[in-house]
Amino acid sequence: MVRSTHLIFCETLMAVLLRRMAGFRFLLPGIVLLAGLTRSAAAVDPYEIARNKLVDEILITGGISDPRVIRTMRTTPRHEFVARELRPKAYMDMSLPIGDKQTISSPFIVAYMTQSLDPQPSDKVLEIGTGSGFQAAVLSPLVKEVYTIEIVEPLGKSAEAVLGRLKYENVHVKIGDGFQGWPEHAPFDKIVVTCSPENVPQPLVDQLAEGGLMVIPVGERYQQTMYLMRKKDGKLDMAALRPTLFVPMTGRAEENRRVKPDPLRPKVVNGDFEEDATDLKYIPGWFYERLAFWESNAAPQGKHYVAFRNDVAGRSSHMLQGIPLDGSRVKSMEISARVKATNVTRGNPDEFATVAISFFDENRKDLGTQWLDPISGTLSWRNQSKKFRVPLGTREAILRVGLFGATGEFCCDDIRINASDK
Repeated sequence: MVRSTHLIFCETLMAVLLRRMAGFRFLLPGIVLLAGLTRSAAAVDPYEIARNKLVDEILITGGISDPRVIRTMRTTPRHEFVARELRPKAYMDMSLPIGDKQTISSPFIVAYMTQSLDPQPSDKVLEIGTGSGFQAAVLSPLVKEVYTIEIVEPLGKSAEAVLGRLKYENVHVKIGDGFQGWPEHAPFDKIVVTCSPENVPQPLVDQLAEGGLMVIPVGERYQQTMYLMRKKDGKLDMAALRPTLFVPMTGRAEENRRVKPDPLRPKVVNGDFEEDATDLKYIPGWFYERLAFWESNAAPQGKHYVAFRNDVAGRSSHMLQGIPLDGSRVKSMEISARVKATNVTRGNPDEFATVAISFFDENRKDLGTQWLDPISGTLSWRNQSKKFRVPLGTREAILRVGLFGATGEFCCDDIRINASDK
């Protein structure tokens, strides 16, 4: 998911791989003929290797264990749900823009939400936020019926067309405000919400069957928690799963939002890591954690810091934070942090430890990334900082910290942002 130089390297490698595989397809009919095989070249899936690599190295190692979920993630063609120019990135574990200010969620998050929902063959499932249609496609072979609602008409129609072309016959698409649910087909055994309201819409509670499950990200725009909720005696029992970041639920849910983000005063939430992470199992304020550890051994300031540890070259150990940012008003910024490294080794020149920030426009198109000096080797605690210009079209940013493909231990504390209108 990280668009550091490590990600750029991976994207380039993937593009080359797919071009080579695509070229191989033109040779395949002759090979088939000579070998006496009956399978046609058209039956070869050039994305299969990348998809299985994603499942084996990211999903399973990240905790996806349900065999049925693993199977559907191996067979669902994510590349069919993104623009053609983004297909080389389809099986990287990252969200991608799909237009109209929306994104397709990262494969891990889709698999995680699906597994948390405990889908059963007899289930009737309601999805709020069709987007590209990928989540509905993943659910389709696991349940009886999928009813999915999309508020953005062009996206809903496009998803419906792709789902129809790929023969997902048990998926039903509706254009409308997901806040209201789909009462004509209620009650639903399961509900999955792939956009974030500030609070759970009451119509969805009403339309969830007694004993049914709902997976939904809830909270402030850039500080959300994914919950698993079970309906009991007409009310929801809530269990926090993990911090996360989804696009907002628009329509009535967004109109009712009370806490608004301030894009003129970007700040780091829990950049000193002093908020208690013991009970949550995740570091508050941050999401998409991989191999991140909350430590209290001789912090350079306060009592705590975060450590990233990785012993497999190419595997990312990191965490992220979303930040509202208006590049038309915030002209420049400085990022600073205290850092330490122990035996940090680059797997290749583009894999290193760093603190970085990526910028996105209103349609969530990537506008580039800035990072502190890359770190390798062993260093005692020291201060790092960097000043830079903010791209004019920026409307939000993702702060990234960790080991991006490198091995060893990288520690961070006191991460700050100072913004300026000059």
